[in-house]
Amino acid sequence: MQSILNKKNILVTGGTGSIGQALVQRAISDGAKHIKVFSNDENALYEMELDFSKHKNIEYIIGDIRDFDKINSIVKNCDIIFHAAALKHVDRCELYPLETMTVNIIGTNNVAKAAVNANVSKVISISTDKAVNPIGVMGATKLLAEKLIAAEAYHSKSKTVFSSVRFGNVFHTRGSILPKIEKQIQNGGPLTLTDERMKRFFMTKEDAVDLILNAAYTAKGGETFILKMPMLNLKDLFEAMKIVIGPKHGYSSTKIKTKITGIRPGEKLTEYLLTNFEMEHCLETKNFFIIPKMFESLDPKKYPGSKKPKNTTKYFETVKPISQEQIVKLLKKIY
Repeated sequence: MQSILNKKNILVTGGTGSIGQALVQRAISDGAKHIKVFSNDENALYEMELDFSKHKNIEYIIGDIRDFDKINSIVKNCDIIFHAAALKHVDRCELYPLETMTVNIIGTNNVAKAAVNANVSKVISISTDKAVNPIGVMGATKLLAEKLIAAEAYHSKSKTVFSSVRFGNVFHTRGSILPKIEKQIQNGGPLTLTDERMKRFFMTKEDAVDLILNAAYTAKGGETFILKMPMLNLKDLFEAMKIVIGPKHGYSSTKIKTKITGIRPGEKLTEYLLTNFEMEHCLETKNFFIIPKMFESLDPKKYPGSKKPKNTTKYFETVKPISQEQIVKLLKKIY
């Protein structure tokens, strides 16, 4: 099957981030016609242009997602927009809520309105599991961004298809916890863990890009797509990282200690992928869940291979973290 990116004009907001760059790499591989990389990080744009210098169909654009005129000008002639620009660090977002609101909410609204103006075919917005029952600024703003995308799909009279994808943590990305723990291991520890009970869902960059493209291919408008991914206990993850990475830097796993620092503002013990209410109103496929636009009744016939979940509200009660041994095997594929 031909990729949805083949011969298309693509815009990636937040394109210098880990997911943004992975999307650009996939767009190149899949034969995109033209790729626009939009970011407010001047140095990251420069470094990315060096890394991708042999590819002449990439345009590097500096600007702020909150500047509607700028966004309105760069979406012209785009077929698909992948909206990855956001403020994502929980503690920074708690300290600067207004900045977070303007980037994650106003920025998303700017992209949506500009896409309608330019008759863009599809807009896929990147969200997070922290949007589920949010207790912090970052999660709350990403939930509102999801709602903006769904509302645009509901109200807009244009042909633009709007959808969101909801991620867990992504291995080896700039915003994940792994680079921080890697550095701590390189220095011989200690590793800083906020709470031994902390659990998170994880996915690889390849899984993340596959989810985004599956959503772009499948989307009818207004849905949120959530990949099924393994849950990890962070204590087990850190121990597995000691085993895999420690010897490379001359440290045995038993020599590296872990320090408990306490939960940070805006942080949960466990993140979930869907609320109980969403579980009751979604469809399930082999690889992901689909939350409908405005919780309207979803017809499984519109989404091949989908069905109503049997386990609804008890789903997350049955999800168990994978073992430390399984995490070690997973990490050995990454490092």
